[in-house]
Amino acid sequence: MLHLNNLKNLSFLVYGLGSTGNSVVKFFVKKGVKNYFVWDDNKTIRKNFKSNSVSNLQNTLNKVDYIVLSPGISLNKPKNKKNLFKFKKKIITDIDLLFLSSSNFKSIIVTGSNGKSTTCKMISHLMRKNGFNVELGGNIGNPVLNFKLKKNTHLIIEASSFQLSHSKLIRPDYAILLNITNDHLDWHGTMKHYINSKFKLFKLQEKKNFAIVEKKYSNLFKKKKYLSKLISIKLKNYLSIKNKIKNNYLKLKINDENMSSVYELSKLLKISKRSFIESMNSFSGLPHRFEVFFKKGNIIFINDSKATTLQATKFALTCSRNIYWIVGGLPKEKDKINLNNNCKSHILKAYIIGQNINFFKKQLQSKISFSVTKTLKNAVIKSIEDAKKFKKSKNIILLSPGAASFDQFNNFETRGNEFKKLCKFYAKKLI
Repeated sequence: MLHLNNLKNLSFLVYGLGSTGNSVVKFFVKKGVKNYFVWDDNKTIRKNFKSNSVSNLQNTLNKVDYIVLSPGISLNKPKNKKNLFKFKKKIITDIDLLFLSSSNFKSIIVTGSNGKSTTCKMISHLMRKNGFNVELGGNIGNPVLNFKLKKNTHLIIEASSFQLSHSKLIRPDYAILLNITNDHLDWHGTMKHYINSKFKLFKLQEKKNFAIVEKKYSNLFKKKKYLSKLISIKLKNYLSIKNKIKNNYLKLKINDENMSSVYELSKLLKISKRSFIESMNSFSGLPHRFEVFFKKGNIIFINDSKATTLQATKFALTCSRNIYWIVGGLPKEKDKINLNNNCKSHILKAYIIGQNINFFKKQLQSKISFSVTKTLKNAVIKSIEDAKKFKKSKNIILLSPGAASFDQFNNFETRGNEFKKLCKFYAKKLI
């Protein structure tokens, strides 16, 4: 197995040269590892690494000891399956290299289908308010190998199922599993593989470590006979103190699941109930996650562009009433939404955008009223016009697409920012 003291005697291929791949290259340079090669499927990117670039990928994959694979590169895609699948035992991640290279830090790793980024920010905010030395990285932004970890640093890592799927050395002090929904099946192949990738978070934990797990997954945790101490997330524990937190953002039901896990962690970190409440009073949410960003007349505008699955959107639909819902984009494989009576009663009308109109029409047909608006601009204009007709004391125009953005936008951030820009412009013009 891989050991820190023999890194210089081993050979590596860094596959994928985005921010994560670049951080791995810098790590190797710092550690004096010279026998490494780089590859990216994009020829233009490869040209920036001439000295270590390879000309024959198959030969290099065959001869190197380890392949450091960037997140998002799936073995199930035909091209990668041909190139990488038979070498999967060689594959490691940047997070593996982090755990290999340093032992003087405490790790808190958060995973789940929905709410990872917000939960990580909540934990970071709470710990900083209570005097902890904290860094935050991983899937949320800064690659983990970019940090210069000092003694007693607590590193909070947002880990995607992509990263966990190929990890072989991860052993967090505190591991948090929020939820698992029908997501990324195009990457993992099956739901079973997706679930197994999430549970790799606990595989190497020891008795001194903690696993904070959504209650409905506790039996699976026990079945796998992991060694770490299991803490089941109980919503009622957090709800018993929720009304003491004076924060409008955290009053929303959509944050209860995330806050429940943070509350359980706070107890393990010996943060008092009083300090927890006082600290979370000043927490503000992340952009594009049920972001209440503008009000005009009796209309409230909410940007939930980060909701890229229909399950994530369902959380948003349960939190408010009198909703004019903008939905659409590139749906996830096998995704579907179950609009129960409670959910349907919250929606006044939906507006379908994007290039997959028929998919969303089938999801909404005979369930709720909707219009096909195709573009985000048309949806904003039409929803404002419709909201003006109702004399409700509070109407909500909600962008919660339930799908990826790539059919019309570069990413969910671009989509969310465009929505905010359009809302402010047309609200002032039409209201």
